[in-house]
Amino acid sequence: MPWDFVNDRSIYIQLVEQIQSRIATGAYAPGSRLASVRELAAEAEVNPNTMQRALAELERMGLVHSQRTSGRFVTDDEGRIAEMKRETAKNTVRDFLDQMAHLGFDREEIINLIREEKEEAENE
Repeated sequence: MPWDFVNDRSIYIQLVEQIQSRIATGAYAPGSRLASVRELAAEAEVNPNTMQRALAELERMGLVHSQRTSGRFVTDDEGRIAEMKRETAKNTVRDFLDQMAHLGFDREEIINLIREEKEEAENE
């Protein structure tokens, strides 16, 4: 899975989000060992200090933990992973609703559009 960055947001935040996404989708399985900071930084083409900061934030969030001599591991707490997935989904929905409101749609119109798209997808 390639690392994809945009210029208008902090690389550190984008790293956190992308690693969260990889955990949520199972690309980084629960309990799996992560590559070293240097390896991840080289893969993402970022400064190792930036990657270290992102991993420290993920540790603070309870999604990654360190074992002194063995490296960093994804949490095996599937409840915590499910909670993070739900939080991420809620944030995505909020962003979507904000964008739709900015376009001038009210909640009922948004719901109708979603229903229409769902029906079209089911008929394909």
